[in-house]
Amino acid sequence: MRVYIPATWPLLARMVKNGRLDPLGGTAFALTPKLRESYTAGDEEELEYAAMAEAARASLRLLGVEFGLGEDSVPARRVVVAADVEATLRPDLDDGAVRISGGVPMTAVAAVHVDTEEAEYAVRQAAAAVDAADMGDLDAEFLIGEAEDHELAWYAPSEVAFLVELSD
Repeated sequence: MRVYIPATWPLLARMVKNGRLDPLGGTAFALTPKLRESYTAGDEEELEYAAMAEAARASLRLLGVEFGLGEDSVPARRVVVAADVEATLRPDLDDGAVRISGGVPMTAVAAVHVDTEEAEYAVRQAAAAVDAADMGDLDAEFLIGEAEDHELAWYAPSEVAFLVELSD
């Protein structure tokens, strides 16, 4: 199953160093039957994009925690790792939520999606507002939308080490 794993820059750097990604809590997102049912239209590619967007929002939550812990040196960029692994449904969470067990080896990674530098200001603002947006705050939701207006750049697995090295 193609899954979209929310991550941050430090998790991406660890993935390059260790040869595997260890998703926090085993949480990822995928095109689940429940996610498919929540859309009245859309082809497979559009629905996969919706699953990736859920993972990107979860990446904002991870960034919010890191920034809250004083990790201001962490690049304010959403990171989503697309991988082909076994997963189980998580009906207790969002429509596209799944659980994966164990680490994801680099050989299972299909692509990595990362914000560009131009998105950093909007992403930092959105990471600080994501909890309020989840509670219905319209101003916070606007900040989330500003970050989501930035498309994630696509990288092949072979490019990720170089990407991480450039930012160190």
